[in-house]
Amino acid sequence: MRAPADLEQLMVRYQAGDFSAAKALIDRLSPQLRRLFVTATFNRADADDLLQETWLRIHRVRQTYRAGEPVLPWFYAIAHCVSVDHYRRLRRAATRALSLEELPEHAIPEAADAGDGLDELLAPLSQAQREVLVMLKVAGMSLDEVARSTSSSVSSVKQKVHRAYQKLRQELKRQNVRRGASGEST
Repeated sequence: MRAPADLEQLMVRYQAGDFSAAKALIDRLSPQLRRLFVTATFNRADADDLLQETWLRIHRVRQTYRAGEPVLPWFYAIAHCVSVDHYRRLRRAATRALSLEELPEHAIPEAADAGDGLDELLAPLSQAQREVLVMLKVAGMSLDEVARSTSSSVSSVKQKVHRAYQKLRQELKRQNVRRGASGEST
């Protein structure tokens, strides 16, 4: 992907009505945003719907972007809001459909086909932990950009990342112990 300054120029052109710039932004950022949604939902169809909803919202609020500001946090903040809205809609629907006694203690999301295994690796993490790890490590955003995107403080993002790393280490250690006990080679 090109430098953020290039993306910022495209966004300014998009605001001015250059829809070829919008297409260029969609082409460049959709894979990153889709990955964020796949890791959050574990469902590729839902991820595609959320990606589409994100681009619709971006189109509706494109004039709120301030030229000269970093554009990636702006895009990810909108994606984060779409993700939160989706989660809230699911919760409301589930609450209406089931009584409190019928709710399972842990709802385990259905794993999508993992592709490169990242989704499976991140599965034990909370949605918030997956989100910040994807933004930091896959999208290459800075701590400050992730904090702005998630409406959090930098220290909160650091804490989520630290806890995510701890959880991943524990999970990998548990899997290695299990493999060692079953005689599998790693």
